[in-house]
Amino acid sequence: MTAADTLLGPALVEEATKKSGLVWVRGTGPARALWHVWHEGAAHFVGDGPGEQPLPAGLTDGATAEVTVRSKDKGGRIVAWTASVAQLAPHSDEWEAAVAELRGKRLNAPDAERMTERWARECRIVRLTPLDSRTDLPVTSGAAAPLPTGATTRLPVPAGLPRLLKRSLRKP
Repeated sequence: MTAADTLLGPALVEEATKKSGLVWVRGTGPARALWHVWHEGAAHFVGDGPGEQPLPAGLTDGATAEVTVRSKDKGGRIVAWTASVAQLAPHSDEWEAAVAELRGKRLNAPDAERMTERWARECRIVRLTPLDSRTDLPVTSGAAAPLPTGATTRLPVPAGLPRLLKRSLRKP
């Protein structure tokens, strides 16, 4: 690692993570794409509650996690960094500051006016603080099979639909 990497690494981690809408986080299991906010030198996440994103396994106090940041415009990897994990205690000063930032970035919340109370009661707020960064990314794609989910794809097109569509196109 050169002196330039030592100086530019933290700046690259901060700027790339701030600008990326989501990052890939790996704890002890497979990596997951997570939305986040960058606040006071760390990435903050809310999850593991009803209606919120599932956090990867292994994001517990004192653990480490691997974070890969993608380019906002091209979607390719920019930087990867190792982070120390801290779970914030509900209603602590750090929790309140992080929630103030997260609340503004949470889109389509079903209960926007009571969201912070629900987060305190049912969710986890996790802070990932960078320990080191790597700009020498692997040459392989890193693609993996999708994680199991309860989501479904749409059903097959009904047999009569193509005829109905053709008929509606013929009418003036």
